[in-house]
Amino acid sequence: MKPPEVSLSAIAPEIVLTVTALLVLLLEVFSKGKDNKGYLAVLSAIGVVVAFFFTLPLIGTGTSAFGGMFTNDGYALFFVVVFLIIAFLTILISMGYAHREGIEGGEYYALILLATVGMMLMAGGTHLITIFLGLETMSISIYVLAGMMREDRRSVESALKYFLLGAFATGFLLYGMAYVYGATGSLFLRDIGSFIAGEKSLLNSPLLLMSLVFLTIGFGFKIASVPFHMWTPDVYEGAPTSITAFMATGVKAAAFSVLVRVFFIGLPAFRPDWTTIMWVLAVATMTLGNIVAISQTNIKRLLAYSSIAHAGYLLVAFVAGNSLGVSGMLFYLMAYAFMNIGAFGCVILLGKKGEENTLISDYAGHRVTFELFAQSPPFAHLNAVYRNFDWTKPLEFVKKAAGLSDRVMKG
Repeated sequence: MKPPEVSLSAIAPEIVLTVTALLVLLLEVFSKGKDNKGYLAVLSAIGVVVAFFFTLPLIGTGTSAFGGMFTNDGYALFFVVVFLIIAFLTILISMGYAHREGIEGGEYYALILLATVGMMLMAGGTHLITIFLGLETMSISIYVLAGMMREDRRSVESALKYFLLGAFATGFLLYGMAYVYGATGSLFLRDIGSFIAGEKSLLNSPLLLMSLVFLTIGFGFKIASVPFHMWTPDVYEGAPTSITAFMATGVKAAAFSVLVRVFFIGLPAFRPDWTTIMWVLAVATMTLGNIVAISQTNIKRLLAYSSIAHAGYLLVAFVAGNSLGVSGMLFYLMAYAFMNIGAFGCVILLGKKGEENTLISDYAGHRVTFELFAQSPPFAHLNAVYRNFDWTKPLEFVKKAAGLSDRVMKG
């Protein structure tokens, strides 16, 4: 059997981020005497920028590597760019915050970079094992990051909850992948889709039926859809605010990138079955997320339920099942990343050491500042652009950039 060809250029951005993470760890070891470790954040940000420039030559190539287990198609590269933007913005909002909270260690920035590597592997994975490796690389890094504030009981509690429930959900996801392999004899998404194309009913294959159930549970946890959302408010509240922003944007985008690829490429024959499941989850997620958010008194918990509701909105685009729906989802995730990181950045800005000021009542008295901002000429110009902009154009751009077509969406 001929071994698969190894193409390191196909994973150049991931290699750059991994090397940067190792350099950050080593640099901290050899500079223990310094109290201010802002240079670690700067090095991490430079690594993200370099990874972005290594991504540019891959655009339009559509190359596959490692025996077809990994691809650099337009869809994957769109998410790679999104993940790099999220990582860069997370590092930026962490610079002052991490120093203030005493978590400005090399491991903090290294884990952000390694989690980003996992997200990129998930987006480009066309083999279930590749997807699982990326998922675990991301998840383990996030588990640790959620508990970085070791002296804060809430942070440790959130990390433990996320780890236990995350491991449980990963078990479901892995069982789903195992059942798919048992039913089809392959872990390649294209081969799985071709094998089940002749299946007339999901009920004729108990293994595939169980795999669909387990995959839905596993992905449901990662995207925080109802009823798999219970971990979200507690983890978002207890984790460091910068990491909460990273989780709310990066983890959600990575989960949706895999959800679309697995269901649209691997399980298109059962679209009528999983579409029914997903629209029910979408309605329940949107409803519960918005209603429960009304009663929250903590801004981070409110944003957590907002994140749950947004997962429902994204599931609506997923249920649409065509290229326009998926391009709308990609555009939504890009805009959502900027807005959500900005929201958590405001939470960081209004907090201080030992007092994060996360209660909504803590924001009383800031009305004048917000009104002055809202009445500023630049903001007025942006508002005018927003109101008069043709929003169908960015959707078409995303559709072309990600290489989406109805043929691709049909697998």
